[in-house]
Amino acid sequence: MFALIGCPLGHSMSPFIHKRLFELSGKTEDYELFEIAPENLEQGFATAVENYDGMNVTIPHKTAVMEYLDSFHQSAARYNAVNCIAKKDGELVGYNTDCIGFLRSVPEDALSKKVLICGCGGAGRMMALEAAAHGADITIAIKDFAAQQADILVDEIHQNFPEVSVKVVDIDNIEGEFDLLANATPVGMYPNVDGCPVSEDVIKNCTNVFDAVYNPKETVLVKTAKSFGKNACGGMSMLVLQAVAAHEIWYGANFTKEQIDELISDASEAVEKMF
Repeated sequence: MFALIGCPLGHSMSPFIHKRLFELSGKTEDYELFEIAPENLEQGFATAVENYDGMNVTIPHKTAVMEYLDSFHQSAARYNAVNCIAKKDGELVGYNTDCIGFLRSVPEDALSKKVLICGCGGAGRMMALEAAAHGADITIAIKDFAAQQADILVDEIHQNFPEVSVKVVDIDNIEGEFDLLANATPVGMYPNVDGCPVSEDVIKNCTNVFDAVYNPKETVLVKTAKSFGKNACGGMSMLVLQAVAAHEIWYGANFTKEQIDELISDASEAVEKMF
């Protein structure tokens, strides 16, 4: 039995996605939502460890849960955040599969070139560090309120990847051409589906577009990019692919590209019915 732990959980796509992945693997496992309030994390997590063979972790526990684990994969250590827990040889091991989902959703060759990242929160930080690891020329686009957070991220990139070029710009004053635009802001997310984080002129200057927002299935950003003939992908790809990585970790699952593409499509349809 497996579960997602977090608080509040509300409507989550995780059971839909993970149950399908178990079915594709020929397994009859259950996947549950297990809500743990922050003040009850120690006791709640102990109960979860007893009841589940593996877990996913979402807000607000991604960092706090780390003190109860025995070891970490380099992905979790790099981001100081865990979203997947496996039982390995009697130990609890923490992983971060969000970065795997992102990397599998965008063209690898684009990630090593000129990359524009909108936002610098948790997802934006992950995208920026992965781009830096690939040697990208990075532009981080933000609103004024995120300036301090962006400066911290730039310092982190310089410390870990001193050879990488990175700059911060106002999201309303983006100039230049980019091989990849990655949106890590909530702009365009349901119910505010008419929003777009950047102008059409910016989109025209980007070869590939990735939007971490997965509801609606096609944001204004993705629709606009496709209308200009760009290679564009929504956030459901990342959500499904990070779940795929969890199944690979838990029991060595193996899925075909066709199976994953169909699941991404089905999950995209399901999310619009759920919300």
